[in-house]
Amino acid sequence: MILAGDVGGTKTILGLCQSSEDGISLIRAQNFPSKAYDGLKKIIKEFVKDTRRIKAACFGVAGPVIAGNAVTTNLPWQISEASLKRFLSIRNVSLINDLIANVHGIEIMRKKDFSVLNAGEKVLGNRALLSAGTGLGAAILFWNGKRYIPSPSEGGHVEFGPKNHLELGLLRYLFERLGHVSYERVLSGAGLFNIYQFLRETGSFGTEPVWLAVQMEQDDPASVITEMARLKKSELCEEALDLFASIYGAAAGNVALQVMATGGMYLGGGIAPKIIWKLKDGTFMKAFTDKGRLSGLAERIPVKVIMNDQAALLGAAAHASDLLKKG
Repeated sequence: MILAGDVGGTKTILGLCQSSEDGISLIRAQNFPSKAYDGLKKIIKEFVKDTRRIKAACFGVAGPVIAGNAVTTNLPWQISEASLKRFLSIRNVSLINDLIANVHGIEIMRKKDFSVLNAGEKVLGNRALLSAGTGLGAAILFWNGKRYIPSPSEGGHVEFGPKNHLELGLLRYLFERLGHVSYERVLSGAGLFNIYQFLRETGSFGTEPVWLAVQMEQDDPASVITEMARLKKSELCEEALDLFASIYGAAAGNVALQVMATGGMYLGGGIAPKIIWKLKDGTFMKAFTDKGRLSGLAERIPVKVIMNDQAALLGAAAHASDLLKKG
């Protein structure tokens, strides 16, 4: 029996999995609101009453993992492999970046778990992953000629690079508020709301009606923006989501070129599946392939959205299974 976890800023998913020659089978899973707890151990204790059957555990954590220690980017948690080994009374425990868990998941998922934005050309080569959700994460799969080697990245925190006058205005707006403006400040749930606020204050796409302002206060702003854009009830929301999709496409294209992701570019996280209709309208791919003299190369890169929301959980379980095999 394997204990797997996907530890995010909004929710933590724990799962009990069975590892066999046929692969990974998910026995039971449960979602927990991360901010309602002061640490991972309390969630584990609530999820698993008896840990004696567990032989290995792996947790994908939204944040950098260095020397077996993780500090979550959007949670005040500190997680340690050594401490979890003592807590679970097992030696096969691993902490990995949540994006690394995702790339492990890519390797075991099936065709139905992906939605294709660009078929591109199938070439054995590096792959890359960019995931927008509560935050923005990135990871790389380096192809060594025989197999893929996953490598973590904190590319979601590099400086935001605007590509037109409107985005320059967005950068100035956020710089005045935040100082350092990373891509995560734009490509995340909070980032979509940042874009909306910028467009609202510039007044270029109409004013915010009272009913929309009330709904923004009552519900999650990013969800409201997405839904109002989908229903075409607010031009302001439509333009905010359009700008979000364009910036997402450009950022993904940047990552793809930086690592020569001829093997494919993947979009993970919670946002992409929810706005798949928007990502497929051409806005994303236009920005992805708009790379000047290397536009032709970008056009040949396959681009897929991970639609399975348990990708990181299954990837963490696969990694734990590998730990068991290695003894």
